[in-house]
Amino acid sequence: MRIGRGILMAEAMRSTEDHYLADCQARLGFDLLSGAWTSVVLYALREGPRRPGELRDEIGGISQKVLTETLRRLEANGLVVRHRYAEAPPRVEYELTAPGQGLLEPISALGRWTARYADEVLAAQERDVG
Repeated sequence: MRIGRGILMAEAMRSTEDHYLADCQARLGFDLLSGAWTSVVLYALREGPRRPGELRDEIGGISQKVLTETLRRLEANGLVVRHRYAEAPPRVEYELTAPGQGLLEPISALGRWTARYADEVLAAQERDVG
């Protein structure tokens, strides 16, 4: 049945003239995951609510500014929800929404693809540069 859904998505992307539509909803997932840190932040939130400092410690290599921008973009797209607690000092946590959780499956699939083919892709890139 999964193959059938893939065919339906491909068909949904085509117009009646057999051209791909630029504004088709089927592109939404690709557009959402196109940010450099988006999938990493979503994956880091897979086990439940996290504070920004915890996310930054776990992810590594992401600046506070980029993490904040990524979390705001994810929140604006309805993929995470921000919880602010009235404590001293104030505490903020981010948590995946149902659509955010739904993206974990394709992110994991892409991770498996990367583990399998990364060396081949990197070798091809090296040949192209050299």
